[in-house]
Amino acid sequence: MGFPYIGESLEFINASRKGHPEKFLSDRVAKYSSQIFKTSILTQNTVFFCGPAAQKFLFSNEDKHVNIWFPSSIKKIFSSTAAHRSSTEVSKLARKLLHNYLKPEALIRYISTMDSIAQQHFESDWEGKQQVTVVPLAKSYSLQVSCQVLLSLEDPEPVARFADHLNAVTSGIVSFPADFPGTTFNKAIKAANELRKEFLALIKQRRIDLEQSKASPNQDLLSHMLVAETDHNHHPETEQHRYLNDFGVADTLVGFLVAGLDPPASLMTSIVGYLSELPDVYNQVLKEQMEISKLKKPGELLNWDDIQKMKYSWNVACEVMRLSPPSQGSFREAVNDFVFSGFSIPKGWKLYWSVHSTNKNPKYFPNPEKFDPTRFEGNGPAPYTFVPFGGGPKMCPGKEYARLMILVFLHNVIKRFKWEKLMPDEKIDLTPVPFPVKVFRFSFYLFSECPNPEKFDPTRFEGNGPAPYTFVPFGGGPKMCPGKEYARLMILVFLHNVIKRFKWEKLMPDEKIELTPVPFPVKGLPIHLIPHKP
Repeated sequence: MGFPYIGESLEFINASRKGHPEKFLSDRVAKYSSQIFKTSILTQNTVFFCGPAAQKFLFSNEDKHVNIWFPSSIKKIFSSTAAHRSSTEVSKLARKLLHNYLKPEALIRYISTMDSIAQQHFESDWEGKQQVTVVPLAKSYSLQVSCQVLLSLEDPEPVARFADHLNAVTSGIVSFPADFPGTTFNKAIKAANELRKEFLALIKQRRIDLEQSKASPNQDLLSHMLVAETDHNHHPETEQHRYLNDFGVADTLVGFLVAGLDPPASLMTSIVGYLSELPDVYNQVLKEQMEISKLKKPGELLNWDDIQKMKYSWNVACEVMRLSPPSQGSFREAVNDFVFSGFSIPKGWKLYWSVHSTNKNPKYFPNPEKFDPTRFEGNGPAPYTFVPFGGGPKMCPGKEYARLMILVFLHNVIKRFKWEKLMPDEKIDLTPVPFPVKVFRFSFYLFSECPNPEKFDPTRFEGNGPAPYTFVPFGGGPKMCPGKEYARLMILVFLHNVIKRFKWEKLMPDEKIELTPVPFPVKGLPIHLIPHKP
């Protein structure tokens, strides 16, 4: 059980910080010769459930033998005293609404929005740069998507404020829970309160907009929750309408934005990292995404059918989640005494399941350190051996939302760039989610789809030519230069006539080029003509 009071908390956290959380589990499973073992974590008597059978039991007995549980430090950050409900109740009620709002059929309409955000993101923050730092950019993209899809918020000023507050909250989640001025934990509480103030103002304005029909009931998650709360006032007797006050809605938004920031950003960063090391996998993902891109009309955004074609890309994302999962596991609490695998679990004890009990276990994934997306072909891994989003009725409601966000990101980054790490051996800290330790130095060289770009090579334009939107001398979309074909004819006729008559040599080989307003040699390109012999 470890030391008094703190138990094995330090060993548990340090294993994650060192990048080997599975070792904490495997060492104890081997020591006790059991798939479950008891210890003390975060001052709580805790039973670790390891392996598919144990995970199946937990996921299948939600609200029967077990219920979701949060450490008191988490409750202090995420639950406002004015919500009038416990954090568990808020979580349960919010989860019901989130499941309805985040179903695939409800999210289809947001794919084009995500694609538009991604295109703007790469154009403004990636293109034209020799190197970038992926983590803050991935976070920026994740937050922009969440704010627009969930809150219809496009104004960059409040989004930037959200980012600062959210980063403070996520830092506080894994800090020592000492609540006095200046501590990381105290800063997290203050940041969460600031976010609530922002959201309460949004809620107030949205209520007015809904009443005046300036906003629609199904516009976004915020409208969805407020309409559900209004329905409660008309149908308070039904459980499905027993919802939340404004503070409960604000708490839900804080929780969802935190969940929608670091985990997907971590996965996107890890995908970029793995693809830089695996050229064959990179090329297969590129091929799949370019086949989709070639079928799109200029300016046409991604849709549901395109997402469904990204099978190999999603297999790659799943293999990244197996090796570097953005979510490590979660706690439950025994709501009554029960027996599992011959062991009696007392009511009130805490239970913990972890993806690391199976993800790198050779029993379920042969040669577990090898990156192999084919593991997810066909029926994929055995049931309950790969559960990056949890399972059962408490499965992460944002699973499909995350899948769409990740695939749209991957489509846009790989059709624009190749890259390589600047710090190949950078360590990964897994608390609370996997990020490179030197987060602001985890950078990549970005290469356009024209390797060796200074070399003159007309073969680049053979076959299907450059990747879409990498070579646009006439612009694109409905405002493409209308003189494109006229210019092509004029150039080819000129070239035909000059080259069949002459060879030539530059008289000033090092003549400079003036680029304004269009490129012309400063001295007009004097040449020595050599007529072809008749």
